[in-house]
Amino acid sequence: MHIRNIRTGLLAVAAALALAACGSDGHTDHQNHGADAAEVSGGTSADRGTVLDQPFDKPDITLTGTDGEPYDLVAETAGHPTLLYFGYTNCPDVCPLTMSNIAVAADSLTQEQREALRVVFITSDPERDTPESLGPWLKAQAPDFIGLTGDFEEIQAAARSVGVHIDAPYEDDNGGIVSTHGSSLLAFLPGDDKGHVLYTEDTPVETYEADLPKIIAGETP
Repeated sequence: MHIRNIRTGLLAVAAALALAACGSDGHTDHQNHGADAAEVSGGTSADRGTVLDQPFDKPDITLTGTDGEPYDLVAETAGHPTLLYFGYTNCPDVCPLTMSNIAVAADSLTQEQREALRVVFITSDPERDTPESLGPWLKAQAPDFIGLTGDFEEIQAAARSVGVHIDAPYEDDNGGIVSTHGSSLLAFLPGDDKGHVLYTEDTPVETYEADLPKIIAGETP
């Protein structure tokens, strides 16, 4: 498998990508996928994982889980292979597709591998994504996925610490909600708890199926 190398911690790319929309309670929910803060120094194949030459530290943040209890991300996932994604439940396409792809790929794991893996979804729209609404949405993807919500500014800072750009949702002139968030998913290895691999919205199930066993074993793909 050809893995791209990426240089992190450099200049943020500010380009905005295409808008997508869907109906929600009579209104329209828009999303703007901004590019994440990274500069590509290797190849450009969008359907492969990207090994980072400067791994990210796991965000040191405590949020609220879908059970209403505090969830310390660093402590709860320490020593576990962890996939981290920032998105929101009213997202019309990329967020549910990404979670669905991970769920399908995880079904190919052994029970031991599945029990080791942590898949963490942190909402970028905490005002609407309460524990009560986030829980059922995630369980529809996979019952063991972890959903977190909380203060937006804390979530935004955590996202920025791993090169993901999100903005606070706002209402447009037509009454629709506009939400901006990066579409990257980060894989943290169990050995050092650092984010070594980045995946984009174009990553297919087949790539996750091939890569997850290696990540769970503490290896980069």
